[in-house]
Amino acid sequence: MTDRLPASTDGIARAVEVFVRGGIVAFPTDTVYGLAVSWERADRLDAMYAMKRRPPEKQIAALISDLEQATSGGWVADARAMRLTERFWPGPLTLVLGGSMGPSGETQGFRLPDHPVALDLIRAAGPLLATSANLSGEPDTLDADDVLIAFATQQTELDAVVDGGRVPGGVASTVVDLTCTPARILRDGPITRDDLAAILDLA
Repeated sequence: MTDRLPASTDGIARAVEVFVRGGIVAFPTDTVYGLAVSWERADRLDAMYAMKRRPPEKQIAALISDLEQATSGGWVADARAMRLTERFWPGPLTLVLGGSMGPSGETQGFRLPDHPVALDLIRAAGPLLATSANLSGEPDTLDADDVLIAFATQQTELDAVVDGGRVPGGVASTVVDLTCTPARILRDGPITRDDLAAILDLA
């Protein structure tokens, strides 16, 4: 049975306990509800992909509390990354960095979401490997009820949902690849090409 946790100090602490033991937790972000496992329990990614029915070849982003969480793990953040994060984090911008080896391969996407519950979870649990909390191809989930309905037949697989109220929905984050020069936009999103071009060169 999926635990429904409050977005309180106690609820966050209980969610962290779930992450530590390799559980899957849903929670609100600045766009939609997300679904995550702890970076330290990347061995549980296959279980999350299977629950979501997501193709395994699709990479997954890491949610972090600051750029140092990426660089301390060996990922390379150059001056472009510094400028972008100063301007657009927290917010709907995912940066693809290289220079190490992570759960998704030699490159890894990183994002700092602009939502207090997500930030509390990341600060308490460390980086989270996250995707949207819906079945692949199905509508996004915007509150805890949506999540519980979406995974109604998988309550033994979804360990917990942190009920942080309804989120605004909207467009998925802009994704920028910084492993090349000039940088490339891999997915259009709320932060436009013009926004980005004011800060760095784009392919």
